[in-house]
Amino acid sequence: MGQFIQLTAADGFVFPAYEARPAGSPKGAVVVLQEIFGVNSHIRAVVDSYAAQGYLALAPATFHRVKADVELGYCPDDIAAGRELKAAVEGLPAPGVLPDIAAAVAHAAQAGKVAVMGYCWGGLLAWRSACLLPGISAGVTYYGGGMTEPAEAARKPLCPVLAHFGEQDHAIPLPGVHAFRAAQPGVQVKLYAAQHGFNCDHRGAYNAEAAALASQRTLAFLAQHVG
Repeated sequence: MGQFIQLTAADGFVFPAYEARPAGSPKGAVVVLQEIFGVNSHIRAVVDSYAAQGYLALAPATFHRVKADVELGYCPDDIAAGRELKAAVEGLPAPGVLPDIAAAVAHAAQAGKVAVMGYCWGGLLAWRSACLLPGISAGVTYYGGGMTEPAEAARKPLCPVLAHFGEQDHAIPLPGVHAFRAAQPGVQVKLYAAQHGFNCDHRGAYNAEAAALASQRTLAFLAQHVG
């Protein structure tokens, strides 16, 4: 359904993004921010699924500033490689990859209002984007790794945010989620009896029931705030 396009950030950096367009006129747009595994088959399937729901959807390659053409799976070696790449991107001078996300948002705005949605590390990036970037009408985070840390939880979102967390997430302990919820009473925080990565059907942690409920809530949230 989709294809890779080239986008240009404000600093002139050129990077790829996987884009899928709906069959008819888009009712809005969704920028999907990858996990630590690149714009892999799972992320491309997520993009395709939102295009099928009527949105212009695209996933910028947020690893591209440190390594091109990253597509990893979910085995231990891939997880280790993804963590190294994430650390490299997080170590970039400020503003890091935010200009790339901003370029994706600007491109997506041709379809109307724009939501930013992220998974795992992408959830953290989506949270930061919702707090720091203009032109975003809604933010959705799935098990955003790091966003419950005090410095991140202290940010102020510029748009409505829906945050999905797993109660059994080894990477994001529940006390941090509860502290985030207390610090962000305006954010819709939803908890699921599931593990980290519960939305990804390529992972052993996939939980079909939790994924379906989160998807239902996300689509309702998008309908309310994007179109």
